[in-house]
Amino acid sequence: MRAADFRPHRLLRNAHLQSVLASSGVRRWLLRGRRTALEARSEELILDCGDGVRLQGYHTAQNVRAQARGLVVLLHGWEGSVRSTYLLHTAARMVAEGWDVFRLNFRDHGETHHLNPEMFHSCRIDEVVGALKDVARRFAPRPLAIAGFSLGGNFALRVALRAPDAGLPLSYALAVCPALHPPAILDAIERAPWFYHAYFMHKWRESLRRKQKLFPDAARFSTTELGASMRELTATMVARHTDFGTLDNYLDGYSIAGDRLADLVVPATILTASDDPIIPVGGFHELKLPAHTELEIAPAGGHCGFIRDFSLHSWTEDFIAHRLGRLVA
Repeated sequence: MRAADFRPHRLLRNAHLQSVLASSGVRRWLLRGRRTALEARSEELILDCGDGVRLQGYHTAQNVRAQARGLVVLLHGWEGSVRSTYLLHTAARMVAEGWDVFRLNFRDHGETHHLNPEMFHSCRIDEVVGALKDVARRFAPRPLAIAGFSLGGNFALRVALRAPDAGLPLSYALAVCPALHPPAILDAIERAPWFYHAYFMHKWRESLRRKQKLFPDAARFSTTELGASMRELTATMVARHTDFGTLDNYLDGYSIAGDRLADLVVPATILTASDDPIIPVGGFHELKLPAHTELEIAPAGGHCGFIRDFSLHSWTEDFIAHRLGRLVA
C-alpha cells in the first residue's frame, strides 16, 4: 500500500474539505458506534513522566485474538485530545486489528489542565518520552509502536529519535502530516483561509483561560493578550513562560526539518499529502532521512484528512493498519 494509491471521491478532493471533515461533528456522529464501544472498554491511567510531571492516557485491550499483536500509542494534534474524532476512529480500527492501544493526552489537552501547574508548549518532549517509558513498564509490550497526527506526528518522531538513549523499547514510529518546520507552519496558517486560524485560536484561548483559572500565578495573560493573533500570543507565551527567549528559538526547538531526523535508529514512516494547507509539502522533499525511514506523499488528503468517500472513513486507518501489520508479519 502506497500513498500514491489514495484517490478520494472527486467531490471530496478539495484540500480544505478533507482537512475539515477529518475532525467534523458529522463524521463523529456517523461513526459514533465504534467510538462509543471503544470508550466503554478504555481504562484511564495517570502516568509518572518524571520530575513530578503527570500525564493522562487511556488503555484499551484488544479482544479479537488470544494474544495482542503489540501495543500502539496514539498521539493527537495541537489542541486535540484522546477524544478527537480521528484518534478515536484510528484506535478503534487498531483494536479491531488485534492491537492494544494507548491514547495519550499531552499536558493541558483534554480534561488535564489540573495535573501540572506549568503550561504546555511544544518543546516538552522529555515528559512524553517519560510517559512512553511508564507505558512500557506497565504493559511490557512486544512490539511497542507509536503513531501521531500533526503535532502528535512531530512528537512521535522526536520520541523515536530519543528512544535508544532513553532505554525505551520502541519498535516503530508513524507520523501523519507531522508538524515539520514550525516557522513555515505559522506562515501557512496566516496565509490559509481565515477559519484555520480562527479554529485553532478559539481552542487555544479556551485552554489558556482554563489554565489561568486553575493556576492564576503560573498562567498569566491579559484579555488583550488573549485576543492577539497566533504569532503574537505565541511570542508572549515564549517570553513569559519559557526560557527560549525569542519566538524563533522556540519554533526551532521543536523543528524536525532538514537533517533533524537523519539519526533516526527506530524504523519510521512519514505520511503526508501534497495539498496539505497547514504543513507545506516542500519541506518533506528536503528531508534527509535514513534508509529505514520511508516517506509517503499522497497526491491529495489535506491536513490529516484522507477521507475516501461519503462514508467518511479515513484511508489513514488502512495505511496505519497495513504498516503495523508489516511489523509483526
